[in-house]
Amino acid sequence: MTKTIGNRVGGFHLLILILLFPLLSPLARMEAGQAERKPIKVEVRNVAGAYQLFRNGESYYIKGAGGGLTKLSTLAEHGGNSLRTWSSRNAEATLDSAYTLGITVLLGLDVKRERHGFDYNDLDAVQKQLDKLKIEVQKYKDHPALLGWGIGNELNLHYSNKKVWNAVDDIAKMIHEIDGNHPATTMLAGIHKEEVDYIRENCQNLDFLSVQMYADIINVRQRIAEAGWTGPYAVTEWGATGHWEVPKTDWGAAIEHTSTERAALVRERFEKSIMQDTLQCLGSFIFLWGRKQERTPTWYGLFLEDGEEMESIDVMHYLWTGDWPQNRSPQIYDVVLEGKTRYDNIRLRPAEEVELRFRTQDFDRDSLQVIAELLRESTDLGEGGDYESRPETITGLIMSQHRDQVVFRTPTGSGAYRIFVYIKDGQNHAATANVPFYVE
Repeated sequence: MTKTIGNRVGGFHLLILILLFPLLSPLARMEAGQAERKPIKVEVRNVAGAYQLFRNGESYYIKGAGGGLTKLSTLAEHGGNSLRTWSSRNAEATLDSAYTLGITVLLGLDVKRERHGFDYNDLDAVQKQLDKLKIEVQKYKDHPALLGWGIGNELNLHYSNKKVWNAVDDIAKMIHEIDGNHPATTMLAGIHKEEVDYIRENCQNLDFLSVQMYADIINVRQRIAEAGWTGPYAVTEWGATGHWEVPKTDWGAAIEHTSTERAALVRERFEKSIMQDTLQCLGSFIFLWGRKQERTPTWYGLFLEDGEEMESIDVMHYLWTGDWPQNRSPQIYDVVLEGKTRYDNIRLRPAEEVELRFRTQDFDRDSLQVIAELLRESTDLGEGGDYESRPETITGLIMSQHRDQVVFRTPTGSGAYRIFVYIKDGQNHAATANVPFYVE
């Protein structure tokens, strides 16, 4: 009888918990429903002269991407095992989702930049920043999806005050005082001997360095050696060729690779450079697992604005898993506007009917849809990934769009423009290309 009453009481309590569970705060839900979660130790080890990350005692090579919560499940589906963020914004939801998907998070700590006006001679401001970041570290340090801490982003871009590295070391020291389970790193724009010498001397609490390179990633081992860095490192941004690394038109428009050209470069840079360093490199995070406006809406993101995946994702799926995805993205070749390539400084007359021609291919023989878009050349230009606004679409000038051809009328106003073409396969994949031109 007593046992029966106990069972009824226990069942009643369980029913109350089930009914109240959706009303609890996210943190309370995590504590109530996932009490078994514990921090997982991550550390850098030197094994027979080669640096490796170890997670829960097992070797862990980073197959990662930089991004956010939006495309996290897609990252796991394609064989990625880690996400890198730039701040702790949405950190709780991101960590929880990552844990569910079996991937980790290199969590960013947003450290102020000198190029945005922060003064590292202002000791009060530096201390306030440290105190704020300490709260963030205490909040997330025990999450089992946490891989480590990324202290700032490209703090060496357009800077002069080396005291920033002393602040970075203070942050790393603070991290290790309250979190004995996760390593700390800082992200550099490129890598140079002068910085490495100062960091080696003044940042004793960093566990590894992180470097960010684009076209020059093909030379990463050489650049690491030239800088004199002999310790472990990760590549926390790489992928497309940077807009500062490509040819420009006579009027200063950077010339963008097609999605097919970009995918070939991504594969080459990973196979011939990143994966070749088996002694110092801990892995990498490709940029960007999402989309953004930076010079154009298609330059750095691996997805279109409507969510379609581009060919570089197919390549990363292959590099991470050894197999190609079941359905692959279309490809685009031989893009010419009025018989001229992107590199020919194309100048056109106002209100002129012109033709964009190209060649497409789809591995799966999917039916392809062609969508064209006309934009003014972007004039809201940032540095180091700062926010840029997207130019508005110019409507009413696309006359026809077919599998290998777009016909449109040039704007009546003089100035710099781009014609974009998107090739969609109906299976959530796409190819894209754009051609800059000038209306005189």
